[in-house]
Amino acid sequence: MINAAVIGLGWWGRKVVADLADSPHVNIALGVDSQEQARASVAVPTACDYESALADPAIDAVILCTPHRVHSEQIVAAAGAGKHVFCEKPLATTTEEATTAIAAVRAAGVQLGIGHERRFEPAVLELRELVRTGQIGIPLVFEGNFSQDKFLQLEPDNWRLSNAEAPVGPLSATGIHLVDLAIALLGRPTEVSARLSTQATTFENGDTLTVTMGFEKDRTAMITAVLTTPFIGRVHVIGSQGWVEIRDREHPEDPQGWDVTTVLRGSSPCHRFYEPHPTVRDNIEAFARAAAGGEPYPVSLEDMHANVAAFEAISRSARSGRPENVAAT
Repeated sequence: MINAAVIGLGWWGRKVVADLADSPHVNIALGVDSQEQARASVAVPTACDYESALADPAIDAVILCTPHRVHSEQIVAAAGAGKHVFCEKPLATTTEEATTAIAAVRAAGVQLGIGHERRFEPAVLELRELVRTGQIGIPLVFEGNFSQDKFLQLEPDNWRLSNAEAPVGPLSATGIHLVDLAIALLGRPTEVSARLSTQATTFENGDTLTVTMGFEKDRTAMITAVLTTPFIGRVHVIGSQGWVEIRDREHPEDPQGWDVTTVLRGSSPCHRFYEPHPTVRDNIEAFARAAAGGEPYPVSLEDMHANVAAFEAISRSARSGRPENVAAT
């Protein structure tokens, strides 16, 4: 077991504390937030500043649930203090920041984890195995939609609605998970074309995003993320010999299971239901086991870097209205 400090006790930080309450791999030994009300919301010891966690020799790792723009500097600081780092998505908002953060953890020899819990969904694990073994043939197109209306409940000055703190809001909120899955299935992205608009809210960082991504070997991903519609989560991978569709029954905050349809050439459609599964906990526990010297963490540093490079290119395309190249990683 490792002792960890959760940095940032907002909506997601509180969920992380709750999800790990009885974990055999992670003990939440400290919660950190500058706001007294946030500190009072968790049943663990608390501190008001990040430096307290970094200076505490009893803390093995930090779990960053903080605004995106500070991730890179916080990762560098944690690595410098010899702490393992689990960072909520996105890892960073620019390729330069990601390069700096990853170089710091490599130099310090600490483990880096990333909040892409969708990789740990049982249905996604099945999908990746079908792709890996070639059962659906050559993967040709990835389609995904991850939309929600939770942000309608936020105060207008919340950082998640800020163009400075959370650029391209639908991307950093939900769409980035689909970018990660597309990378896991299709490989390195090379080009993106994005369209961002604010149509049904006053969110300064947008409420509607559509993205087309090109990958090596001419594969394609089409991703949609909307912040003003009731929850929908859908992933559909079309291959040369079959296809798989995954539909989420509820937001990953409160998973209610997944409906999966698989169609292979020459076979009748197969419909399956996967029971709810604690994917957020699975992800952080996988990070903790790797930090403790166990099996390797299943998200590579190269995939983390490629995800940030795609994030940066999508942000540029949303501003320019033109296709943008993804930086090589």
